[in-house]
Amino acid sequence: MFNIFVRKNFLIDHLKNFVDIHNHILPGIDDGAKTVTDSINLIKEFSEFGVTNFIATPHVMDNYYPNNPQTINQSFTILKKELKKNTELKNTLLDYAAEHMVDANFDVILNESLVLPLKKKYLLVEMSYLQPSINFNTAINSIQSKNLFPILAHPERYGYLHNSNKYELYKNKGILFQLNLLSLGEYYGKEINKCALKLLEKGMYNFAGSDIHNMRQMNALKSIKVSRKTIELIEPLIEKNIFNFY
Repeated sequence: MFNIFVRKNFLIDHLKNFVDIHNHILPGIDDGAKTVTDSINLIKEFSEFGVTNFIATPHVMDNYYPNNPQTINQSFTILKKELKKNTELKNTLLDYAAEHMVDANFDVILNESLVLPLKKKYLLVEMSYLQPSINFNTAINSIQSKNLFPILAHPERYGYLHNSNKYELYKNKGILFQLNLLSLGEYYGKEINKCALKLLEKGMYNFAGSDIHNMRQMNALKSIKVSRKTIELIEPLIEKNIFNFY
């Protein structure tokens, strides 16, 4: 008789030294942390389970969050100054890039070098959750022509991709995939969780990120339990994050 009880592990217990390459901890700049106090509180929560290295990625989204290198640097500078006042966070490593919506203005900012890659090498992009960007393929070609590697943020969250062959087509096109850690629970819903696990089992993810915006999401992350099998699939992504972004 087989054991019907599969032991679950808290995900955060396996995130020590994880480099978080997708989060919204910069204050007052998008739908993430509203104040620098919010930012500090999120960073303190991360530090409790061994995550102290961040690349902040605020939204760059025309008509909603029209950020640019200057506005993002200003918010980053405010947070860096506050971090210096908190001696318990002295080991925090903080850098910034951006999460770029592939919208009508994307080609403009790309051509004008107003995008913010991670480590000057990888460009984090996203699409609407309602429908794919009509210029997505063109945008990917343009990114690659700039000698940048496109990373598609949270591919599991685009419901219109779930029953298509787009994932394979995107991978064949050289697009890298970034998993949202919250997708390993049911924070975004069961279908997204199911898709995330399927893509994870197929080895389609290259990196992972928290995509944390607020304390509610932080509490959800801390509550996620996953199987030993999932942990074994997540560990290589954690190592890739450390190797490429530390």
